[in-house]
Amino acid sequence: MPKLQPMPMDDQTVVVTGGTGALGTAVVARLLQDRARVIVPVLERETPHRFPFAGHERVKLVHDVDLGDEAQVIEFYEQVPALWGSIQIAGGFAMAPLAETSMDAFEQMWRMNVATCFMCCREAVARMRLRSTGEPGGRIVNVASRAALVPAAGMVAYATAKAGVVALTLALAEELADEAIYVNAIAPSVIDTKANRDAMPHADHSRWPKPEGLAEQIVALVRPSNTCVRGAVIPTYGRG
Repeated sequence: MPKLQPMPMDDQTVVVTGGTGALGTAVVARLLQDRARVIVPVLERETPHRFPFAGHERVKLVHDVDLGDEAQVIEFYEQVPALWGSIQIAGGFAMAPLAETSMDAFEQMWRMNVATCFMCCREAVARMRLRSTGEPGGRIVNVASRAALVPAAGMVAYATAKAGVVALTLALAEELADEAIYVNAIAPSVIDTKANRDAMPHADHSRWPKPEGLAEQIVALVRPSNTCVRGAVIPTYGRG
Protein backbone atom coordinates (compact mmCIF):
# COMPACT_ATOMS: atom_id res chain seq x y z
CA MET A 1 0.00 0.00 0.00
CA PRO A 2 1.27 3.53 -0.71
CA LYS A 3 2.30 5.61 2.29
CA LEU A 4 -0.11 8.24 3.52
CA GLN A 5 1.07 11.71 2.59
CA PRO A 6 1.82 14.02 5.53
CA MET A 7 -1.06 16.32 6.39
CA PRO A 8 -0.86 19.90 7.74
CA MET A 9 -1.73 18.88 11.32
CA ASP A 10 -0.40 15.30 11.45
CA ASP A 11 -0.74 14.11 15.06
CA GLN A 12 -0.78 17.62 16.54
CA THR A 13 -3.05 17.86 19.59
CA VAL A 14 -5.66 20.63 19.54
CA VAL A 15 -8.25 21.51 22.20
CA VAL A 16 -11.60 22.80 20.94
CA THR A 17 -13.87 24.33 23.58
CA GLY A 18 -17.50 24.39 22.50
CA GLY A 19 -16.51 21.55 20.20
CA THR A 20 -19.90 19.82 20.17
CA GLY A 21 -21.83 22.89 18.98
CA ALA A 22 -22.52 23.77 15.36
CA LEU A 23 -19.32 25.73 14.76
CA GLY A 24 -17.30 23.45 17.01
CA THR A 25 -18.40 20.36 15.11
CA ALA A 26 -17.33 21.95 11.83
CA VAL A 27 -13.94 22.83 13.34
CA VAL A 28 -13.44 19.30 14.66
CA ALA A 29 -14.32 17.91 11.22
CA ARG A 30 -11.77 20.18 9.53
CA LEU A 31 -9.05 19.32 12.04
CA LEU A 32 -9.66 15.63 11.46
CA GLN A 33 -9.24 16.15 7.72
CA ASP A 34 -5.78 17.48 8.60
CA ARG A 35 -5.19 14.40 10.81
CA ALA A 36 -5.01 16.37 14.06
CA ARG A 37 -5.85 14.84 17.42
CA VAL A 38 -8.73 16.71 19.02
CA ILE A 39 -9.69 16.99 22.68
CA VAL A 40 -13.08 18.50 23.54
CA PRO A 41 -14.19 19.51 27.04
CA VAL A 42 -17.91 18.89 27.49
CA LEU A 43 -20.10 20.35 30.23
CA GLU A 44 -22.64 17.53 30.03
CA ARG A 45 -22.17 14.04 31.41
CA GLU A 46 -23.49 12.54 28.20
CA THR A 47 -22.29 13.26 24.69
CA PRO A 48 -24.79 15.44 22.78
CA HIS A 49 -26.57 13.20 20.30
CA ARG A 50 -25.92 15.63 17.45
CA PHE A 51 -22.12 15.28 17.73
CA PRO A 52 -20.94 12.84 15.02
CA PHE A 53 -17.34 12.22 16.14
CA ALA A 54 -17.83 10.71 19.61
CA GLY A 55 -16.31 7.38 18.60
CA HIS A 56 -13.58 8.71 16.34
CA GLU A 57 -10.11 7.40 17.14
CA ARG A 58 -8.61 10.90 16.99
CA VAL A 59 -11.27 12.57 19.15
CA LYS A 60 -11.37 12.51 22.94
CA LEU A 61 -14.30 13.95 24.85
CA VAL A 62 -13.75 14.92 28.48
CA HIS A 63 -17.08 15.21 30.29
CA ASP A 64 -18.20 17.23 33.31
CA VAL A 65 -15.88 20.16 32.57
CA ASP A 66 -17.29 23.55 33.57
CA LEU A 67 -15.13 26.13 31.79
CA GLY A 68 -16.38 28.77 34.22
CA ASP A 69 -14.72 26.93 37.12
CA GLU A 70 -11.00 27.75 37.36
CA ALA A 71 -10.08 24.52 39.15
CA GLN A 72 -11.83 22.42 36.52
CA VAL A 73 -10.13 24.30 33.66
CA ILE A 74 -6.73 23.73 35.26
CA GLU A 75 -7.48 20.03 35.80
CA PHE A 76 -8.68 19.59 32.24
CA TYR A 77 -5.60 21.14 30.60
CA GLU A 78 -3.25 19.25 32.92
CA GLN A 79 -4.52 16.05 31.27
CA VAL A 80 -3.71 17.29 27.74
CA PRO A 81 -0.45 15.88 26.36
CA ALA A 82 1.91 17.78 24.05
CA LEU A 83 -0.56 20.55 23.27
CA TRP A 84 -0.11 22.42 20.00
CA GLY A 85 -3.31 24.44 19.64
CA SER A 86 -6.31 25.67 21.60
CA ILE A 87 -9.44 27.01 19.93
CA GLN A 88 -11.89 28.86 22.19
CA ILE A 89 -15.42 28.66 20.76
CA ALA A 90 -17.37 28.24 24.01
CA GLY A 91 -19.33 31.30 25.09
CA GLY A 92 -22.80 32.68 25.42
CA PHE A 93 -25.18 35.22 23.89
CA ALA A 94 -27.90 37.46 25.26
CA MET A 95 -29.73 40.51 23.93
CA ALA A 96 -31.25 43.33 25.96
CA PRO A 97 -31.14 47.14 25.84
CA LEU A 98 -29.11 48.96 28.46
CA ALA A 99 -32.03 49.81 30.75
CA GLU A 100 -33.09 46.16 30.87
CA THR A 101 -29.60 44.72 31.47
CA SER A 102 -29.06 43.74 35.08
CA MET A 103 -25.64 43.58 36.69
CA ASP A 104 -26.07 39.82 37.00
CA ALA A 105 -26.74 39.54 33.26
CA PHE A 106 -23.74 41.74 32.47
CA GLU A 107 -21.44 39.67 34.69
CA GLN A 108 -22.82 36.45 33.23
CA MET A 109 -21.89 37.52 29.71
CA TRP A 110 -18.43 38.50 30.94
CA ARG A 111 -17.85 35.16 32.67
CA MET A 112 -19.23 33.05 29.83
CA ASN A 113 -17.16 34.80 27.15
CA VAL A 114 -14.11 36.57 28.61
CA ALA A 115 -13.35 34.63 31.78
CA THR A 116 -13.62 31.23 30.11
CA CYS A 117 -11.46 32.40 27.21
CA PHE A 118 -8.85 33.85 29.58
CA MET A 119 -8.59 30.72 31.70
CA CYS A 120 -8.38 28.40 28.69
CA CYS A 121 -5.71 30.57 27.04
CA ARG A 122 -3.67 30.70 30.24
CA GLU A 123 -3.74 26.96 30.82
CA ALA A 124 -3.17 26.19 27.14
CA VAL A 125 -0.01 28.31 27.15
CA ALA A 126 1.22 26.49 30.25
CA ARG A 127 0.88 23.17 28.42
CA MET A 128 2.46 24.48 25.23
CA ARG A 129 5.52 25.53 27.19
CA LEU A 130 6.00 21.92 28.30
CA ARG A 131 6.19 20.51 24.79
CA SER A 132 9.61 19.01 24.13
CA THR A 133 9.23 17.69 20.60
CA GLY A 134 7.95 18.90 17.23
CA GLU A 135 7.39 22.50 16.17
CA PRO A 136 8.23 25.14 18.78
CA GLY A 137 5.48 27.33 20.18
CA GLY A 138 1.80 26.80 19.50
CA ARG A 139 -1.36 28.42 18.19
CA ILE A 140 -4.40 29.94 19.89
CA VAL A 141 -7.57 31.03 18.11
CA ASN A 142 -10.41 32.79 19.93
CA VAL A 143 -13.90 33.54 18.70
CA ALA A 144 -14.98 37.15 19.13
CA SER A 145 -17.94 38.71 17.31
CA ARG A 146 -18.83 41.36 14.79
CA ALA A 147 -20.69 43.03 17.67
CA ALA A 148 -17.30 43.77 19.28
CA LEU A 149 -16.12 45.64 16.18
CA VAL A 150 -19.29 47.16 14.72
CA PRO A 151 -21.78 48.88 17.06
CA ALA A 152 -25.08 47.05 17.40
CA ALA A 153 -28.05 48.22 19.45
CA GLY A 154 -29.57 46.05 22.13
CA MET A 155 -26.61 43.86 23.04
CA VAL A 156 -24.43 45.97 25.30
CA ALA A 157 -23.42 43.13 27.66
CA TYR A 158 -22.58 40.70 24.85
CA ALA A 159 -20.73 43.31 22.76
CA THR A 160 -18.68 44.41 25.77
CA ALA A 161 -17.76 40.83 26.60
CA LYS A 162 -16.69 40.03 23.06
CA ALA A 163 -14.68 43.25 22.99
CA GLY A 164 -12.91 41.81 26.01
CA VAL A 165 -12.07 38.71 23.96
CA VAL A 166 -10.60 41.01 21.29
CA ALA A 167 -8.47 42.88 23.84
CA LEU A 168 -7.31 39.61 25.39
CA THR A 169 -6.33 38.27 21.97
CA LEU A 170 -4.29 41.35 21.07
CA ALA A 171 -2.53 41.47 24.44
CA LEU A 172 -1.58 37.79 24.33
CA ALA A 173 -0.39 38.05 20.74
CA GLU A 174 2.22 40.58 21.84
CA GLU A 175 3.15 38.84 25.08
CA LEU A 176 3.68 35.41 23.48
CA ALA A 177 5.21 36.34 20.13
CA ASP A 178 8.81 35.63 21.21
CA GLU A 179 7.76 32.12 22.18
CA ALA A 180 6.27 31.48 18.71
CA ILE A 181 2.83 31.09 20.25
CA TYR A 182 0.64 32.94 17.77
CA VAL A 183 -2.71 34.23 19.02
CA ASN A 184 -5.51 35.33 16.68
CA ALA A 185 -9.28 35.62 16.64
CA ILE A 186 -12.14 35.57 14.19
CA ALA A 187 -15.12 37.92 14.54
CA PRO A 188 -18.16 36.34 12.87
CA SER A 189 -21.53 37.90 12.27
CA VAL A 190 -24.64 35.74 12.76
CA ILE A 191 -23.59 32.18 11.93
CA ASP A 192 -25.81 30.05 9.72
CA THR A 193 -26.90 27.42 12.25
CA LYS A 194 -30.24 25.73 12.85
CA ALA A 195 -30.67 27.57 16.14
CA ASN A 196 -30.12 30.96 14.51
CA ARG A 197 -32.41 30.11 11.60
CA ASP A 198 -35.13 29.09 14.05
CA ALA A 199 -34.63 32.33 16.01
CA MET A 200 -34.69 34.50 12.86
CA PRO A 201 -36.82 32.63 10.33
CA HIS A 202 -37.40 35.65 8.08
CA ALA A 203 -33.75 36.69 7.75
CA ASP A 204 -31.79 36.09 4.57
CA HIS A 205 -29.84 33.06 5.76
CA SER A 206 -27.84 32.88 2.56
CA ARG A 207 -25.91 35.98 3.68
CA TRP A 208 -24.71 34.46 6.94
CA PRO A 209 -21.25 32.83 7.20
CA LYS A 210 -21.40 29.04 7.24
CA PRO A 211 -19.77 26.99 10.02
CA GLU A 212 -17.68 25.15 7.45
CA GLY A 213 -16.27 28.38 6.04
CA LEU A 214 -15.45 29.69 9.51
CA ALA A 215 -13.80 26.36 10.33
CA GLU A 216 -11.51 26.74 7.32
CA GLN A 217 -10.37 30.14 8.58
CA ILE A 218 -9.85 28.92 12.14
CA VAL A 219 -7.87 25.85 11.13
CA ALA A 220 -5.70 27.90 8.77
CA LEU A 221 -4.69 30.04 11.77
CA VAL A 222 -3.96 27.06 14.02
CA ARG A 223 -1.78 25.12 11.57
CA PRO A 224 1.99 25.07 12.08
CA SER A 225 2.24 26.44 8.55
CA ASN A 226 0.87 29.75 9.85
CA THR A 227 4.20 31.38 10.56
CA CYS A 228 3.14 34.98 9.89
CA VAL A 229 -0.30 35.86 11.21
CA ARG A 230 -0.60 36.89 14.85
CA GLY A 231 -2.62 39.55 16.62
CA ALA A 232 -5.29 39.47 13.94
CA VAL A 233 -9.01 39.82 14.61
CA ILE A 234 -10.42 38.73 11.28
CA PRO A 235 -13.89 39.92 10.24
CA THR A 236 -15.75 36.81 9.10
CA TYR A 237 -19.11 38.25 8.12
CA GLY A 238 -19.97 36.37 4.95
CA ARG A 239 -22.36 38.69 3.15
CA GLY A 240 -24.13 39.56 6.39
